[in-house]
Amino acid sequence: MTDAVRLRGVEYKWNGRDAFALSVGALQIPRGERLLLLGPSGSGKSTLLSLLTGIALAQAGSVEIMGQQLEGLSGSGRDRFRAEHFGILFQMFNLLPYGTVMDNVLLPLSFAPQRRARAMAAGGTDSEARRLLSALGLPADIGQQTAATLSVGQQQRVATARALIGSPEIIVADEPTSALDDDRQQDFLDLLFGQVDATKATLIMVSHDRRLARHFTRVVELSDILTTSKRQSDKI
Repeated sequence: MTDAVRLRGVEYKWNGRDAFALSVGALQIPRGERLLLLGPSGSGKSTLLSLLTGIALAQAGSVEIMGQQLEGLSGSGRDRFRAEHFGILFQMFNLLPYGTVMDNVLLPLSFAPQRRARAMAAGGTDSEARRLLSALGLPADIGQQTAATLSVGQQQRVATARALIGSPEIIVADEPTSALDDDRQQDFLDLLFGQVDATKATLIMVSHDRRLARHFTRVVELSDILTTSKRQSDKI
């Protein structure tokens, strides 16, 4: 079976004389793996995620996702590919503050026909959104609340439902537990892993928190795969 992710000889540098540069010799992530990428702030996590998802394009080497080499796609092609195949859980959630919970959860389906078709096949897009929200422990009547009225924990779960809807093959999570205390962190991980396992998705999480390692099938230190030069800006 094709790996979910294959990186070979990847080189990338931000513009500027003292800009951050990143080099990856090789990285393979099998489909269905739960991978934790560990590294401190400034180690290259944001840049690596940008390359994996096609937000940034490698200047050398190959980034292959689900058998597709991203360097062979145009910018708009990478945008469409990312919408179809990636569910992205951002550290700051990136919800539309004045949109309703349902608006936010359903948003990716506007750009991803295949994900929309899978959600429709599961019983309809609204029904699937409500199912995910319920599975993530949110009340049945939350759908019409605006995102700005939610607690941090509720916003995180809405952002998770948005990443999961339509069963994308790869879930990328960017420091998703950093704002949670230990008890809420464990509850959230249990819910996330349950939903990821149900769809057999590949999970790639980046974090600086080594306590998370026991939850994953594989842990990779960024320092073991990356060679970096001067850092311009790469905060997570």
